[in-house]
Amino acid sequence: MAKFVTIGYGDQDGYDRTDVAVRDEAHAHDARLIEGGATAGIAGVPVQVRNHDGAGVRVERGAFMSSELPVAGFGIIEADSLEEAIELVSKTPCAVAQGVVEVWPLQEAP
Repeated sequence: MAKFVTIGYGDQDGYDRTDVAVRDEAHAHDARLIEGGATAGIAGVPVQVRNHDGAGVRVERGAFMSSELPVAGFGIIEADSLEEAIELVSKTPCAVAQGVVEVWPLQEAP
């Protein structure tokens, strides 16, 4: 089975505009994914880490990338294909509550 990194983007306004029953089912779907072995979590405040040429570590608070919506959470899921991974994340809170979920195939490091 392949692994996929998922990044969910969404904001409170979009979440609040989504029907409560739809949100509840999305949270139940997340719980089933976690029970099945997925790793998921809510995004905290990031830091950027640099150590260019090994000359010293520099840390800056905040995200490196920006988007229309804030990062809401991350996950690692397993699926037989990208299509199956898409189907799995299509029912998660960010996907149904006016947000978006990126699915990144996780390849083995050389």
